[in-house]
Amino acid sequence: MFQTEIFQLTYQSLILILVLSGPPIIISMVFGLVVAIFQAATQIQEQTLSFTVKLFAVILTLMLLGGWLSSQLVQFANNIFKNFPSWNL
Repeated sequence: MFQTEIFQLTYQSLILILVLSGPPIIISMVFGLVVAIFQAATQIQEQTLSFTVKLFAVILTLMLLGGWLSSQLVQFANNIFKNFPSWNL
């Protein structure tokens, strides 16, 4: 019984990691593609341009979605601590 609960919590935590890391990664990819197209069109070969734009985009995304991301994480932790006494060790 305890082993199935561990597998279920592991599965839920991996899904949560994918959900929480998805928005910053997607935003970084989109802005990286836009900057790459801009650099190819204008023949600007500045390497720090794409890094800087992606950094600010990810920071802005984390600022905007930080409340939702942290509430998902707190909800998962509360679920673990709430169900902990009912597990048969």
